Amino acid sequence: MMVATAAQMKELDRQAIEEYGIPSLDLMERAALGVAGAVWSLVGREDEDNGVIGGADGPIAVLVGGPDREEARREQERLQNLANALAEEKARSEVPWVGVLCGPGNNGGDGVAAARILMGMGCRVRAFLVGDRSKMTPDERAMEEKLKEAGGALEAYLPLDREQSFWLAQCDCLVDALFGVGLSRPVEGDFLYAVREMQDRPHFRRVVSCDIPSGVHADTGEVLGEAVHAGVTVTFTCAKPGHYLGDGAEYTGELRIRDIGIPDELLFGPEARERFPVEAVEGTFTIPRRKPNSHKGDYGRLFLLAGSEGYTGAPVLAASAAVRSGAGLVFLGVPREIYPIVAVKCSSAMPFPLPERYEEILEKARSCDAALIGPGLGRAPKTEKLVRALLEDLEIPVVLDADGINALAGHMDILDGRKALTVLTPHDGEFARLTGTALPIQNRLAAAQSFARAHNCILVLKGHRTITAAPDGRAWINTSGNPGMAKGGSGDVLAGLITSFLSQKQLEFGSPAALPAAAVYLHGSAGDKAARRFGEYGMTPEDLIGCIPETLKEREQYGRRAQEAASYRG
Repeated sequence: MMVATAAQMKELDRQAIEEYGIPSLDLMERAALGVAGAVWSLVGREDEDNGVIGGADGPIAVLVGGPDREEARREQERLQNLANALAEEKARSEVPWVGVLCGPGNNGGDGVAAARILMGMGCRVRAFLVGDRSKMTPDERAMEEKLKEAGGALEAYLPLDREQSFWLAQCDCLVDALFGVGLSRPVEGDFLYAVREMQDRPHFRRVVSCDIPSGVHADTGEVLGEAVHAGVTVTFTCAKPGHYLGDGAEYTGELRIRDIGIPDELLFGPEARERFPVEAVEGTFTIPRRKPNSHKGDYGRLFLLAGSEGYTGAPVLAASAAVRSGAGLVFLGVPREIYPIVAVKCSSAMPFPLPERYEEILEKARSCDAALIGPGLGRAPKTEKLVRALLEDLEIPVVLDADGINALAGHMDILDGRKALTVLTPHDGEFARLTGTALPIQNRLAAAQSFARAHNCILVLKGHRTITAAPDGRAWINTSGNPGMAKGGSGDVLAGLITSFLSQKQLEFGSPAALPAAAVYLHGSAGDKAARRFGEYGMTPEDLIGCIPETLKEREQYGRRAQEAASYRG
């Protein structure tokens, strides 16, 4: 799935309007239809017990304080009567109530148009303008006129108006149309009140955001102060990085992508790949069937350098993942002192004690199709020297994980000088140590892309929504995985899986960089299966490995069905 930044979306809209002659109001109308459809899917049906879904559970308790007790009592009584009257009115209503909070921009225009459409669907709708009316765009003003013609109004949002607040509290659904993708500073003023209006009360579970939850940075997923926690986000044309990255993934809720009529030529034309180098990986790739007359040598020879005293699990997990993901031969070199332990744990992989002579180690590695260096390796000076020597001398794809990455600190020239494919798999902490970047990394996507370009490597920046970045600027945002994978050993499994894919020459996903991205997705998908079986607390990296075969089988069957369908159509 293609992912576009705020700037890229702005340019797409400009081209569609100026170069293809598509009226901007048409784009806005289609966006509003998507938003209205999402609202209707939440509230346009009846609950078995309570009629229309949503709204506050009866009257709201009102508390008023002040120095004059009698005056405070009268005010509290007045407001309580108002809240009770609205609650009674809502209880008698047979239609959904929808509140739409609009900013003075085109995102607000989407909201105003959605309010009119929802009125036509039979909803009771009130639309509120948050912010300065003088800053409304021409398109939003045009949509306000259409709303008036339909019998509605765009009311001024008054944060301290209790009647407005009580009415919004009774709504079955609220529409967040405050900012859209252009926000770059913390939410403040009346907008902050409006954001809190949508997130403070437990019955505000049904919030639909236009394009991206207000308060979330569209390119980074950073929450700018406070943000709307949406149940559903309807975005237009393309997903945005902020839907997946940072806290944005949590605040987005269910993501729905709406086609608003941007010409296909702009999105899928010959230059589209260069213009939109980022995509979300969602498992649409396939695994090819193995040829009947093949043998183990056809599926890759893998060299693994890993392990140290106290870290005997890491090499076993990495090797097991490589075997489970299809590698034909897995050679596991470990220090002599831990070899007996590792040998007992390995059945399908072939462990061996590392020779004393560097030339013998190099010869063994050169006989393979890909190498993994680092899981549990330790940081002894002798070990780090060995890692750097192998990087300089090997001409096969190398995956660097954990201490393999740490060995590069202060020696980035070795990485830069490699001609063969190199994949680095750091988490944020390892990446920060390697680059001198401060934590937290504010824009993980941009940081990953920049590093991959600068050092001519593939960077797999692990974490929630792992990013795979290639030297040509392409990047993949992963969408699989769960918090149960946040356990020691999960990264070793991923490293083994990536290296296994690189060693298998029959696996092609369009580019060498796409192989690690596919491995990341399958790793997360296997983790999701393990979580469903064992729970996020109880699942282990071994459980994850056990789910790899089923995940691969699904991708193979998916490819087989797609091939059969194509053959049938032909």
